[in-house]
Amino acid sequence: MRWFYSTRQYLTTAFRWQKGRQGTGYDKMLLLTASWPVRFDSYLIRYPEGAEIPPHTDPVAVGRHYRLNIVLKASHAGGEFVCATPLFATRRIKLFRPDACEHSVTRVVGGSRYVLSLGWVLKKSAA
Repeated sequence: MRWFYSTRQYLTTAFRWQKGRQGTGYDKMLLLTASWPVRFDSYLIRYPEGAEIPPHTDPVAVGRHYRLNIVLKASHAGGEFVCATPLFATRRIKLFRPDACEHSVTRVVGGSRYVLSLGWVLKKSAA
């Protein structure tokens, strides 16, 4: 995951639809990102009919990666988020560790799906 954006990079990529990095049909729009004091990003994710995300993890070099996904619009069928060990989950809200838990989204079959996704990395505490 790329966390650091210069002001110029941010202005040229924010609020524009881009293809998702999994290459499986979803689109993402960067809303806000920062690298200090806590590294975070926020995206609007659009899953048109036929889009899906295969099982994967999102490793980070240092720290613990957290992600909060809020389903703004569910598809008529499919488009289900799959994660064996979420930290918190309801029908529309998913909080999980994408670096520690394999996760995926099933194929969207009916309509489209929109998700607000907020991610952040916390440094590991000294033991």
